[in-house]
Formats: sequence, C-alpha cells, structure tokens
Amino acid sequence: MKSFFKKFGRKKKIQKEIGGSQNIITAPLSEEQIQAVFTRNMHFEPPQLVVGCGQSTGRQRDHNEDSIFTFTVTLGNGTNTQPFGIYLVADGMGGHQYGEVASNVAVRTIASFLLRKFHPILADATATLDESLQEIMQAAVKEAQRAVVKAAPGSGTTLTAALIMGQQMTITHIGDSRAYSIQSDGRVSLLTRDHSLVRRLEELGQITPDEAAIHPQRNVLYRALGQADFLEADIFTAPFPQPGHLLLCSDGLWGVVSDAEIFHKVSKAKNIQTACQDLVEAANAAGGPDNISAILIQLLD
Repeated sequence: MKSFFKKFGRKKKIQKEIGGSQNIITAPLSEEQIQAVFTRNMHFEPPQLVVGCGQSTGRQRDHNEDSIFTFTVTLGNGTNTQPFGIYLVADGMGGHQYGEVASNVAVRTIASFLLRKFHPILADATATLDESLQEIMQAAVKEAQRAVVKAAPGSGTTLTAALIMGQQMTITHIGDSRAYSIQSDGRVSLLTRDHSLVRRLEELGQITPDEAAIHPQRNVLYRALGQADFLEADIFTAPFPQPGHLLLCSDGLWGVVSDAEIFHKVSKAKNIQTACQDLVEAANAAGGPDNISAILIQLLD
C-alpha cells in the first residue's frame, strides 16, 4: 500500500511528471478508488471464490423462515487448481406450518448430500464422478423432498442452489427465490424463473409486470419443495459471470429492491461482505415486509 501512495498521493511528484503545473487540485482517493486500482486487470493464482452473506428477519415478521448455507474450498497445487463451492438459499413458505423447519431441513439435506458426493473428488485428485453435475443435483433435490415431507408435513420451501466448480456453475431452482448474474458493466440478469402464479400469468400475457408487482396473489407458488405433487426442479449449467458476481436471494430482497439498486450496492461496497449487508439494509429501508437472505459470490482468477 505504501508504494501506491508514493505514486498517487504526493502532489510534488505529480506536478513534476506533468511539467510542474501550479493549477493542480489534489484530493485523497476513496477506498473504492483504491480498491479498483489494485484489482483491475489483476490475475489471481490460484483462482478462488470470494463469498459474502447477509440475512434479516425483516421489519414486519416476528421470526425468520429463511435458511442459507455457504461452503467454499480452494484447491491449489500448481498443476490442477480449481475453486469449489456450494451455496443455498431456501425460503420456508409463509402461512404454512413449520416453514422454518422446511427450509432448514432442505438446506441441510442438500448440503450433506453434496458434501458426501464430492468428498472423494476433493480428497483425491484422481477420483472421478459417475454422474453428471445435473444428475447429482437432481438426486440431492429428491432426497431433500423426502426429508421435508417427513420433517414438516403440510409445509414447503423454495430452494435456489449453486454448485460451482472451476468457472462453471450448476444452478438448481424451485419456487421464487432467485439467482442473478451481476456484470461489471451494470447488467443485472435474472437467471431463474419464478414458479409463482403471478409470474405464470405474466408469461401468458394476462397481466403486466406492473400489475404483477402489486398482485394480491404474488406470493402464491405452484411449485415448491415439500409439496406432495412436487415437480422436477429447474437445473442448468452455465459459465460463471466474469467479470461480475452471482447473487442468490429470497423474495424479501428482490421483491423490494430494484435491479438498479442491487447493482449500485454491489459495485459501490468496499468488499463483498459489506455489499451483502448493504443489500439487506436496503430491503429493510424499503419496509422489510419479508425475511431477507442474500449470498453474493465472486470468482477471482
């Protein structure tokens, strides 16, 4: 850091380099500007995942039915370096019995299943998988479905999960928690499709997006983990957003914080942990009508 300020923080040296002009106004650099200078075009070895998370009960609920899970590993041996991570957000269905139990059981079941499945790969570089990543995720969801039905009958939960290996991410999604790609140029792209009644009406052209935002049944889901008539989860694999971030969040965040504000909070925060807390605070500042959960992930390579 000292060498940085030798170059950028001394007025006399700057004046000398540009001809000694006397009309120069200097000002301290902000922490964000300093961070941008250090990270721009920087190569990281080994590649690694940086993760932050934030959660709040909100301002209008008396208990939290959301559950989150993060697990990050960096393997670096000079020849085969690969970041690995498992990230889960689940939102117990409001108005149902044991919503918080459903989300917690879902998150713990899927995390345990994936950690058991990938432990041989993490422990032994020569080990291989007999199934595709999507098949593994589908099997994990089915095990969670059985566990939720047993532990919290009559309840249910959303689930949005990301399994990251190297520069690829496999997303699993049920319900209306979401995954977003946040690009450094300002694009905030929704990666998942809400399994809600209002979203379906919007897709069919029966209501407008503005009408959907205030529809009285906007929280009604037609697909959730733990429902007796459970359907297959949406599962897809895609490149990790580079340069950018992956955001997993419950509707307590995306339902009240705009895409533009999400980008603003993420891009202006001094670090990824602060960005998550800023997102949670923004949701509470907008009224905090629901539980709020956010996991923000960045790949440094």
